Amino acid sequence: MNIIKRSGMEVAFDAIKIEDAVRKANGSVDEGDRLSDRQIETVVENVTALCSKMKRSPNVEEIQDMVEEEIMKQQTYKLASNYITYRYKRELVRKSNSTDEQILSLLECSNEEVLQENSNKNPIVNSVQRDYMAGEVSKDITKRFLLPPDIVSAHEKGIIHFHDADYFAQHMHNCCLVNLEDMLQNGTIISETMIERPHSFSTACNIATQAIAQIASSQYGGQSITLSHLAPFVQVSREKFRREVRDELTSQGLEVTDELVAKIAEMRVLREIKQGVQMIQYQVITLMTTNGQAPFVTVFMYLNEVPAGQIREDLALIIREMLLQRIEGVKNEQGISITPAFPKLIYVLEENNISEDSPYWELTRLAARCTAKRMVPDYISEKIIKKLKEGNCYPCMGCRSFLTVYKDENDHYKFYGRFNQGVVTLNLVDIACSSSGDMEKFWQIMKERLALCRRALMCRHERLKGTPSDVAPILWQNGALARLKKGETIDKLLYGGYSTISLGYAGLCECVRYMTGKSHTAPLATPFALKVMNHLNDTCKKWAAETNISFSLYGTPLESTTYKFAKCLQNRFGIIPGVTDKNYITNSYHVHVTEPINAFDKLTFEAQFQELSPGGAISYVEVPNMQNNIEAVLAVMQHIYDHIMYAELNTKSDYCQNCGYDGEIHIIEDKHGKLIWECPKCGNRDQNKMNVARRTCGYIGTQFWNQGRTQEIRERVMHL
Repeated sequence: MNIIKRSGMEVAFDAIKIEDAVRKANGSVDEGDRLSDRQIETVVENVTALCSKMKRSPNVEEIQDMVEEEIMKQQTYKLASNYITYRYKRELVRKSNSTDEQILSLLECSNEEVLQENSNKNPIVNSVQRDYMAGEVSKDITKRFLLPPDIVSAHEKGIIHFHDADYFAQHMHNCCLVNLEDMLQNGTIISETMIERPHSFSTACNIATQAIAQIASSQYGGQSITLSHLAPFVQVSREKFRREVRDELTSQGLEVTDELVAKIAEMRVLREIKQGVQMIQYQVITLMTTNGQAPFVTVFMYLNEVPAGQIREDLALIIREMLLQRIEGVKNEQGISITPAFPKLIYVLEENNISEDSPYWELTRLAARCTAKRMVPDYISEKIIKKLKEGNCYPCMGCRSFLTVYKDENDHYKFYGRFNQGVVTLNLVDIACSSSGDMEKFWQIMKERLALCRRALMCRHERLKGTPSDVAPILWQNGALARLKKGETIDKLLYGGYSTISLGYAGLCECVRYMTGKSHTAPLATPFALKVMNHLNDTCKKWAAETNISFSLYGTPLESTTYKFAKCLQNRFGIIPGVTDKNYITNSYHVHVTEPINAFDKLTFEAQFQELSPGGAISYVEVPNMQNNIEAVLAVMQHIYDHIMYAELNTKSDYCQNCGYDGEIHIIEDKHGKLIWECPKCGNRDQNKMNVARRTCGYIGTQFWNQGRTQEIRERVMHL
């Protein structure tokens, strides 16, 4: 049995330390108020038993709470009072500079929670440590100065989650759709260097990757680009190659025909497309942003985003090459091809690629092969999204955050160049448990918690107000998001629907189970689940009407927070079967990972909730190795096209560097009850000597996860 120290380090449980603490407190009171030796032993035994019953490692604060309660049970109130006072004084000392222990543990790589906080950051790397150190300072400033105490308290209790407090001290937004078209066609400035309109496809790709890195360093969320903004430059290269080939043939005295020139030039075009796509893939993976990780970038692949004709054929060539290179993967240190985390790919299923008789069916088959091998692309149904977004099809920002529909001053739909201001997530499970199952009380608590979320979201909004465009020129001045003047604030972009701000939610499944006694998939319980979702949507619409700010409901992709919420629920309400008995809670509206349901039923069921989560949502199905069953992958894709806006297939893609095993690496429980990864072939447990890729919240993670998320991954049932 282990415990988590305040620094985040995980160490072995030691009952003697509890006994020493109780004896020291015991010596601080008069003899008549003291515990006997037997009473002290009882306190220690009871606390030890409580800790051993927990399905995770308790932290120091939790153990001290147990000690306090056990002392009270012995009816030695003077001693209990002294113990509480001592804890309070020690807390004041720690708060006088609350970041020291955290930062020191980061530098020594001994903070277990931070080591597994972000599945795409390597906490040993200097740049990551520097980002984490800055983040600890930002969180400290945020909690002590920038947020109201009740919002901080609600965040720490797991009632809400105020996302990305480690970046809140700066004036940074969440995520965006990059207006790459503006930057490429009209030129941009990167690091005070003028970048003119590119004269070839490969140059356009190079500029795109440099812009991606700069943008990632200027915000804290994901970004998306579309390949349709690169497609016009294929023709630029084609025309250049035709001129070059004609000149070369003429200079050699060879016969020049248009057919020969076109044939040779097209070979060079294909080679340049390959080089350009390779540049995007490798630069995105190898470029490191200022926060010490690869840019969280999504690449959108949508044929109908460009007109039919040569430009669509060129876009198809780019998409084909992007899929082929992702299937190939990237080589690890041993030279073995593995699955990279980025860029994330999204492929749009549309009328011209969804059936065997459609013109781009072979491209869709290639996408299916890619998904079976590398977990991407994910899929957006053009048919469904157009029904939900006023006839528009556009990508999410990063992994799942969707913009609301917006028209510019010329009454034209606009999506690229827009962004999200930030997220605050509501813990629906806590509302249910706090109501004790009383439906009237549930809705009253919901009202109070939503009011708290609104104030927290307005803190995010107010933090961005007054931000000068100069803080991130590439975003606000040079085309990625806007073309503001130097010194001009971004305020006008915060209103009127240009940007969004997200009310997140998590744990709908457990919330419904507590209130109804049934899974939200049960016909008798589904109406309540839909009522909750409609209420959250109505609230967002009400806030938007009152403020002229585009509030939108967002299905939160909890990563490390799923563990935090679960711990807080267990502390507040104990272990409730089917509700708080896991070290994780369910993301957004998803069917619980342990619930048996087939892929087609799951997607159909979740589609109704995805429609009610307009600010962001994604559904997934868990599948085995599908590389020898592409027809089944295609069947799921066709079901997505007909039934749900946005979905993905989760396959497995691992590699053991010790023995060369290329299959699923398993999660087992060690003798201390800790979940660890183990190669089923050679028994390797060294995470530094294995490559594991799992999708946990829309993105693929490759740096492992905390105990709560690891348990969730372990307990996932197959849907196919």
